[in-house]
Amino acid sequence: MSVYVAKMVPFGDYGQRCYAFGRVFSGTITKSEKVRILGPDYEYNTKRDLYVKKVGSIGWIGARGYTYEPEPINDCPAGNVCTILNVDQFLLNSGTLTDSNEFYPFRNTFYSAAAKAAVVQVAIDSKSPADLPRLVQGLKRLSQLEPSARVSIDKSGQHILSSAGEFHLNCCLKTLREDYTMRGADINITDPFVLLTETVTMRTGSDLIHPKTCLSKSPNKHNRLYMWATPLQEAFVKGIETGDIPTGKVPDIKVFARDLANKYLWDIGEARKIWTFGCPPDGVANVLVDVTKGVQYLNEIKDYVVGAFMHVTNSGVLCENPLRGVRFNLEDVMLYADAIHRGAGQIIPCARRVCYACQLASGPRLMEPVYLVDIVTPPDVQERVINTLNSKCAGIERIQKYQKTNLVVVRAQLRVMESFEFTALLKQNANGKAVPQMKFSHWGIIPGNPMEEGTHAYHFLMQTRKKKGLKEELPVFSDYCDKLF
Repeated sequence: MSVYVAKMVPFGDYGQRCYAFGRVFSGTITKSEKVRILGPDYEYNTKRDLYVKKVGSIGWIGARGYTYEPEPINDCPAGNVCTILNVDQFLLNSGTLTDSNEFYPFRNTFYSAAAKAAVVQVAIDSKSPADLPRLVQGLKRLSQLEPSARVSIDKSGQHILSSAGEFHLNCCLKTLREDYTMRGADINITDPFVLLTETVTMRTGSDLIHPKTCLSKSPNKHNRLYMWATPLQEAFVKGIETGDIPTGKVPDIKVFARDLANKYLWDIGEARKIWTFGCPPDGVANVLVDVTKGVQYLNEIKDYVVGAFMHVTNSGVLCENPLRGVRFNLEDVMLYADAIHRGAGQIIPCARRVCYACQLASGPRLMEPVYLVDIVTPPDVQERVINTLNSKCAGIERIQKYQKTNLVVVRAQLRVMESFEFTALLKQNANGKAVPQMKFSHWGIIPGNPMEEGTHAYHFLMQTRKKKGLKEELPVFSDYCDKLF
């Protein structure tokens, strides 16, 4: 028996509980059956995110939709959708139910792709400290009811709500305010802001100003790490983000290396020595490669270097935003012979500093998300639509006429920063005749060097640092890279 749970639906007077809405793909699920609940973080043959519990009553919704109260039934065979109780305590929003110990979980493609496009954010905090438990419970409920939204906590302790766009954000905030757990609690909500990522544009030292290999020493000066960075191919980065390239445990490293060599022109020897990918979910599109030769005690410090790399990919040197599309190459290591002098307290700060030095020496840049906009409009307001797009600095790709209709489709690339209030402005200018549809397209580099004052990238960088409470002084390369002598 196998059931894929697609979402959670609230029920009851105040929506205090949720029933699982899913489809039976094989076998028959029965009332009070003991099943294995596989969450989204479940790994095969492990106990991570795995629960063995009895399900509650089974319901049938028929053709009325899951918004109506389901009719109780005893069982549900394969090929049908049903509702299941007593699952919401173990699944956040989606997962797999099965009675087999050898069953692989279903892949959650839709919501995972939507969550990756959660680039519009707000910071939420309670006005009164007494209301903080209510806010935490309300955000947890919101994560169940809105699978494509994402809730996280930043370093300052603020709760960050990420959504796919302005309209989706307003829907999430409305759901949060009306949730029974809030009970009228007052909350502070900041203005929406866009998630920026950091990247590099060239190999370390290609500008002839910085060294081609960065060196960092441990706090006790007994250990040295040599590293350089280079940008990854865009096809390789998209392969990581879409799941074509596995970022977890690889069953056969030789087959994995051969696939990278055939599809992305990687060197087979280097592909076999990939230590890890970046920190999920936003910084996963980075990679750490071991290119050393004949280094002693290297396996003893591997976990420390990987831990530092995860921290760097989740919090870059420019404004502590996630990294994207960077390959770090560990070229050489000099370690002290005594193991007590090469512990985690010595290696982790050293590895973090050398990664930051590589980022600063490889042409650091900021990236912003870009929407793909399709606007369906009649020809008489086509010019107004184009003028509205031009006022938002959008790049028009094509204008195509629907066959056998009198409608025109205008496709354009619109920066997410310029998308706020775009729909309202378009309806106003086109008298409500134009219908826009926006979806996440790609990440684009913000023009200008963020380290040079007066550029657009510098302006956005300083805005982000000020919002996060960072100091105004930009990072200096010499603070992260040590001299040989």
